[in-house]
Amino acid sequence: AVVSTQSTGEQRKQYDTFHHTTVEGGEYTFCFSNEFSTFAHKTVYFDLELEEESKDAPGQDGAGAHATALTQLESSAYAIHEALRLVVDYQNHHRLKERIGREVAEYLCERVQNWSIGQTVLIVIVALGQVFMLRKLFNRPTARGGKVGI
Repeated sequence: AVVSTQSTGEQRKQYDTFHHTTVEGGEYTFCFSNEFSTFAHKTVYFDLELEEESKDAPGQDGAGAHATALTQLESSAYAIHEALRLVVDYQNHHRLKERIGREVAEYLCERVQNWSIGQTVLIVIVALGQVFMLRKLFNRPTARGGKVGI
């Protein structure tokens, strides 16, 4: 079991990027603090990027790469691979933004619905109050024993 304690030491951030390079293989555990706000719900998004030891194209001079020339097919395949990796990164970014927007919209919808329910209850209470007051106004007994006129 690999035990490594690393803290960013930063607090009260809504958005941040953290990079960590592992030294040994094994299981790693994430721990997120709940100290930002104790009243609001929190959602944490994170993306793990596993990078290879060498980012050089196969056949180029570099650490861990072979010193052979690439054919045109190999160069094209490597260029496509890198472009697709970039597309996956963009998709993850857009999924994150979409999810955040959806959560904000759902929260706003809930607040609007609660406000509408409150307004409806208030309208019903005012209507019942008006009906009660009008009935009380017209149901008063007359002071003369109920005779009108003389």
